[in-house]
Amino acid sequence: MRVYVPLTLPGLGEAHKTGELGTGPLVAYAVTPALREWYLSDDLEELEYAALNRAALASLRLLAADPGAPRRRVVVAVDVPDGAASADPDRGLDPAALGEVRVAGPVLLAKAAAVHVDADDAEADVTAAARALAAADAGDDDAQFVVDGADDHELLWFATQEIPNLVGPGA
Repeated sequence: MRVYVPLTLPGLGEAHKTGELGTGPLVAYAVTPALREWYLSDDLEELEYAALNRAALASLRLLAADPGAPRRRVVVAVDVPDGAASADPDRGLDPAALGEVRVAGPVLLAKAAAVHVDADDAEADVTAAARALAAADAGDDDAQFVVDGADDHELLWFATQEIPNLVGPGA
């Protein structure tokens, strides 16, 4: 099963040093029954793209909580055994939890298929979106518009061998 793990660049750097995205249970995003119902598509590629975007929003939340992190969303696509990830049935209909799964056990960076990261030119919009997130969550439509502006930037695809270049010197 492919899961999408939201991170920040410092989190990716830590994963590069330790070889693990986390020891579990780890929050990730995947194609869940609730996501399928919400997205209304049977196309697996489209559904995985929707799960990736849910993880990008979770990465934005991590950025909002860490003002010192570079303002670039990071999502790591990882293949885990089918039984390793499970959705919480109590949160299945919560719009904030669409596609959310918990991955049990350690998640090794070596199992990553790819890394998705914002381009440098997304930094201003991602910065504004991270600042506006709390107001958007409280129902402010103008703030939601700013948050949605980050979605105008497609995350770039990187091979796992490129992680040292993404996290910088000393990685």
